[in-house]
Amino acid sequence: MTRIDAKFATLKAEGKKAFVAYVMAGDPDYATSLELIKGLPAAGVDIIEMGLPFTDPMADGETIQLAGQRALEAGQTLQKTLDMAAEFRQTDNTTPIVMMGYYNPIFNRGVDRFLVDAKAAGIDGLIVVDLPPEEDDELCIPAQNAGLNFIRLATPTTDDKRLPKVLQNTSGFVYYVSITGITGSAEASAADVAPEVARIKSQTDLPLIVGFGIKTPEAAQGIAAVADGCVVGSAIVAELAKGRPVADVLAFVRSLADGAHRA
Repeated sequence: MTRIDAKFATLKAEGKKAFVAYVMAGDPDYATSLELIKGLPAAGVDIIEMGLPFTDPMADGETIQLAGQRALEAGQTLQKTLDMAAEFRQTDNTTPIVMMGYYNPIFNRGVDRFLVDAKAAGIDGLIVVDLPPEEDDELCIPAQNAGLNFIRLATPTTDDKRLPKVLQNTSGFVYYVSITGITGSAEASAADVAPEVARIKSQTDLPLIVGFGIKTPEAAQGIAAVADGCVVGSAIVAELAKGRPVADVLAFVRSLADGAHRA
């Protein structure tokens, strides 16, 4: 059982929905980013999604793209992202960390070496948005064998024919992208999401977490009410981009987490 599996088991026993927060590792610099990540659990975050900055983030909207650019310009690398996870683990051995990003940096490091290093750093799961199920032998299967969850994205365009393939080797949870498009581009609607969540959950026993387009505590509550939880990324990253103190960003995160937990 991974930390992700354990977290969902605990939440289920408590009758609570999950709140997942995405932050870009190294944005706007290593020290600030680490301070923010270390503060997330106390702000009510159940699972941390740690973005791995990449030069060509094709699935991300402007807010996340700019965060990645800031991180790269500040010297963030794959190694520093693993170092950040390891530093977090020195004081928190229970909050799950999911690394989210693109395959190129992992491929350049070498899959075998990356998986050993990620496991040692305390990473619990991976979301690699540009590796489809047809490429499962590339990273998904080796990651599962190494004890890491491999989390897949389903979207509004994932029809009933495609869905079984998407779910085939997924573990940890399923990430449902609530809107068609890139991150931060529109607002999610619980009414639109609910039937899709029901359709996917009829095909899997995994928890289903909804992300994209959630910007307020009210939206977090509404989306979490029709799923097993929600993810907020762009709205949090946007607060940090305004130059606000980490304490203020964490207060905003707390408001979102409280919304999700009221569901």
